[in-house]
Amino acid sequence: MNITWDCVIVGGGAAGLSAGLVLGRARRRTLLVDAGQQSNRAAHGIGGLLGHDGRAPGELYKAGRQEISAYPSVELRTGEVVAGQRTGDVFELELSDGRYERARTVLLATGVEYRPPALPGLAELWGRSVFHCPFCHGWEVRDQPLAVLVNGMRAVQPSLLLTAWSDDVVLLTGGPADLDDDTRSRLAAAHIPIDERPIAELVSTDGKLQAIVFTDGTRLARSGLLVATTLHQRSRLVEQLGVGFGEPGPAAASPIAVDVLCRTTVPGVFAAGDDTSAQMTQVASAVALGSLAATSIVQSLLAEDVGLPVPAWPGPPPATVG
Repeated sequence: MNITWDCVIVGGGAAGLSAGLVLGRARRRTLLVDAGQQSNRAAHGIGGLLGHDGRAPGELYKAGRQEISAYPSVELRTGEVVAGQRTGDVFELELSDGRYERARTVLLATGVEYRPPALPGLAELWGRSVFHCPFCHGWEVRDQPLAVLVNGMRAVQPSLLLTAWSDDVVLLTGGPADLDDDTRSRLAAAHIPIDERPIAELVSTDGKLQAIVFTDGTRLARSGLLVATTLHQRSRLVEQLGVGFGEPGPAAASPIAVDVLCRTTVPGVFAAGDDTSAQMTQVASAVALGSLAATSIVQSLLAEDVGLPVPAWPGPPPATVG
């Protein structure tokens, strides 16, 4: 710990890289630590990102790192931040290589962990013909027979949403359907049948989904499957720093609580990207939030250094979740 960084960015996905670029251009001493485990690396391409539509995620991250390397105040380091705490006016962070770093501010851009069901045949199709976001992947399976795998109150939203890409959508509940009358009426009105058979496996050819196989041996031919997963925080650093969580949404179990300036409940700790979203996760949104967080960090530092007026730091959220 020979220096004190203006900011340590934890995570080098879309949000983290975007923030690193802005902080570099603002001449802030920044350390970006990335383990290279972005959750969308398995995807065939990034859907809906202006200027990069369909580009492989790995290519985008490589290009982002190259752009950031042009700014001497930013250091990119491969690794993981495994622990952190506040000590006086700074944060002390422990890295996976045993080194410790000090920072005036921390940006949590750690992303989230997807936990789809452990169905045989699913893992090799994830991010391609099996997906969680129709806006990211719906175009590639448009006008083909599709299915949605989810049960309970969450069933209606993704099922109806997917009809924007196909007229042939089936809801798979994987067992007895836990659906109220309103949900059933909405699905029936949209001509979406409900299939309650337990699923045994997914069958594919050349990396593309071909059929859903049920435990009774029967099959349902499908070319795409939307799995309504719940997103979970992937880093324990959030809790170690005492950062509060916001209200869970349809996609996230415990999103980090942030205000409109990407500030968490802990002064000096910012967050941006999928780890703050309770709704839908997209690369375009993560890029924008990373940029916003970086500008907020710069202004926060200048508030300390030269008295730049900034809004008061937000208090804790009204409710938290573990």
